[in-house]
Amino acid sequence: MKITVNGKKMQISQAFTEHAQKRLDAKLDKFFGNEADAKLMLTEQKGKVVLELTVRYDQMLYRAEQTAADKNDALDAAIDKIIRQIRRNKTRLEKRLKDSAFKQEFEDTVEEADIALIRTKRFHLRPMSTEEAILQMDMLGHNFFLFRNAATGGINVVYRREDEGYALLEPDEN
Repeated sequence: MKITVNGKKMQISQAFTEHAQKRLDAKLDKFFGNEADAKLMLTEQKGKVVLELTVRYDQMLYRAEQTAADKNDALDAAIDKIIRQIRRNKTRLEKRLKDSAFKQEFEDTVEEADIALIRTKRFHLRPMSTEEAILQMDMLGHNFFLFRNAATGGINVVYRREDEGYALLEPDEN
């Protein structure tokens, strides 16, 4: 597994990079193998470490974000979170992950989760600005809002982040 470790507002030691390499190899190699790319982004906020772990494998992204007092604890929690995501979606991911990923450890430990589509909603996407979409989302009390961007003509999504900010999703048409 290829690993990239970056830090915002903090220095990352070589010892932590080596520790992260060992932990990721030990825990995630059975799922991804050597073809995966892992990116660790560490940020210090309010005296705590926020660690974002993103693993890219076979056109799939696996992401976890953890906050802890210590970066090693945050790393372990993020790895565990990705493993839980894989376990929860075992049947859908078996085709995409390494062939031997589920043979030993998860044989009968996970119950298959039924996914039931509860409701389908259709609505007209009218062109609007990003600011108008955020305002509309806030007025509806939703956490996300799908809209047609007046500037680009594309379908976009705005959503409320955990840090109380907003983010915009724009599909890459290439």
